[in-house]
Amino acid sequence: MHDLFTDPQGPIEHFSWGRYVIAGQEHAQSEDGETGMGKDIRLIGREVSRWEERKGHRLKKSMITGVYGKGLEVLIIGNGVHGALECPDKVREDIAAHGIPRLMVARTPEACRLYNQLYRQGVRVGLLAHGTC
Repeated sequence: MHDLFTDPQGPIEHFSWGRYVIAGQEHAQSEDGETGMGKDIRLIGREVSRWEERKGHRLKKSMITGVYGKGLEVLIIGNGVHGALECPDKVREDIAAHGIPRLMVARTPEACRLYNQLYRQGVRVGLLAHGTC
């Protein structure tokens, strides 16, 4: 599939369907398994990890992992290429209750753009991103 997001300055340099390049490392879902951290990722600073708790297309509080207690000012949820991943109010409220003052939910290409912009401004930002749908 064609590029959906490109920003050579990074840290997210590229995003296309199910594939990210972050700080020079590829993370993708491939036919023979996964490359790097796969198609659903968690990103804080330049540290990428697998967001394996995401199941289905409706977030639950239990799926928001690895971002609490990190001093984040903003959490961005990339809800897929087509915005298929829903973030219910109870999940939004739980994120705020865990001390993250600002939540942004956007389609994953836009979420990548927002992440890079905030990161380069020195904001302590985290990203949970769904790489398909």
